[in-house]
Amino acid sequence: MTSLAALWRRHAVLPAWAARVTFPSVLRARLRALPASLLLVVLAAGSPAVFAQASASIPRVKLSIVAVGTFQATRAPPFRFAGTGFVVGDGTLVATNAHVLPAVLEPGADPEVLVAMLPTADPARPEARRLTALASDPEHDLAVLKMSGAPLPALPLRDSATVAEGDQLLFTGFPIGTVLGLFPATHRATVAAIAPVAIPAASGRQLDAKVLRRLREGTFPIFQLDATAYPGQSGSPLYDGASGEVVGIINMVLVKSTKESALSQPSGISYAIPSRLLAELLARVKR
Repeated sequence: MTSLAALWRRHAVLPAWAARVTFPSVLRARLRALPASLLLVVLAAGSPAVFAQASASIPRVKLSIVAVGTFQATRAPPFRFAGTGFVVGDGTLVATNAHVLPAVLEPGADPEVLVAMLPTADPARPEARRLTALASDPEHDLAVLKMSGAPLPALPLRDSATVAEGDQLLFTGFPIGTVLGLFPATHRATVAAIAPVAIPAASGRQLDAKVLRRLREGTFPIFQLDATAYPGQSGSPLYDGASGEVVGIINMVLVKSTKESALSQPSGISYAIPSRLLAELLARVKR
């Protein structure tokens, strides 16, 4: 075993953590073949400073995460969680998946209303905000809602065309809904592939109505992630940990129903809808 400092002592001054890293002989040979400039990039990508920068964005992002569901005063419990949403635009708009919204709200003397629950310092007393649906895009399973009350910090969107396979990203939401409490949780994900949301099946027996409809309507690219998203995290923002810019929206229902229709058991792979499609929906809202 040879230390990284011994491998690269002639190229640059190494941080203290790097001098303690060792590599097996096969990897040593490959590292020696790398130009010094490229090796600098490799080191920087794995440095504690980069990880700290990514972690620094998480508290900011969590201020923009809300739990989307319905509220009915006489129901037990009154709040019924449906999915995750995040604040965009002017700070009063909430983006989420279209399937998170109920098809029908129960009317009557105690009507069911669409609400966002905001985590507070007291976990037992979240803040409720009324939501109104502004626009929906069922084809891409996206929705934009209007939230009552004062604006919250909005997350910026970044063009999803800038995302490449191998990018390290984060997503924050409510895994398993309110079972674990209204505590936004953050997971790290690598973009494993950028692929169509649906592809022709090898056998007609693997086709169903949803896949056929998707193939007829036209496919669009989705991000395949090496992380596991749990029920409740649908609608979570997928973002750059360094900048906090959103590049996608976690989606389990639309994509798995077409992408994995041939599987008897769903995989642990997760997917995200590119932010470009959300930007188009927001433009419709502004018009």
